[in-house]
Amino acid sequence: MHAQLLDIMRQQKLEPRSCHGSWDIVRKSICSAYFDNSSKIKGIGNYINMLSGIPSALHPSSSLFGLGYTPDYVCYHELISTSKEYMSCVTAVEGEWLAELGPMFFSIKESFETTLKRRHAERLDKAAMKQEMDEKDDESKRKSEMRRMATLRNKTNGSSRGSVMATPGRLANGTPKFMPKKRGKAWVII
Repeated sequence: MHAQLLDIMRQQKLEPRSCHGSWDIVRKSICSAYFDNSSKIKGIGNYINMLSGIPSALHPSSSLFGLGYTPDYVCYHELISTSKEYMSCVTAVEGEWLAELGPMFFSIKESFETTLKRRHAERLDKAAMKQEMDEKDDESKRKSEMRRMATLRNKTNGSSRGSVMATPGRLANGTPKFMPKKRGKAWVII
């Protein structure tokens, strides 16, 4: 099996890596492929298939047979039918892995207190997210108001700059320096 996996990885141009003694990674990958062939312990050495309900036992040639303890959950490759149903090529797995990798078939039953704690944590997360969104909305409104004010300031500054003309005889505010008398004949300098 190891040689086959190495060949497949070379064909796919993948670099083989070791699990470095962490067999949970390997067991979890087997569980992801065979979660539909999973069984739960029913009694001493007896298991029941979690999807079909078929009672079965560990095959005597299995490495888990006679181990000294029986795992709560197992995944198997094939079912041998004799006078009894026997599972062969068996791997011990965790119940949480089955719920994680096959959520359409399995779920974890929670106690009432756990459900209350989870709901309380969800409410706190929701309130924190709402507060964060409100803060971001306030900040974006403040930034848009600042942009609007800057745009208005630029428009007013730009329009006054555009109307400024260097005309002799005019003040900066537009009042003429020389004003004619209404009835007089001479010009008065202010």
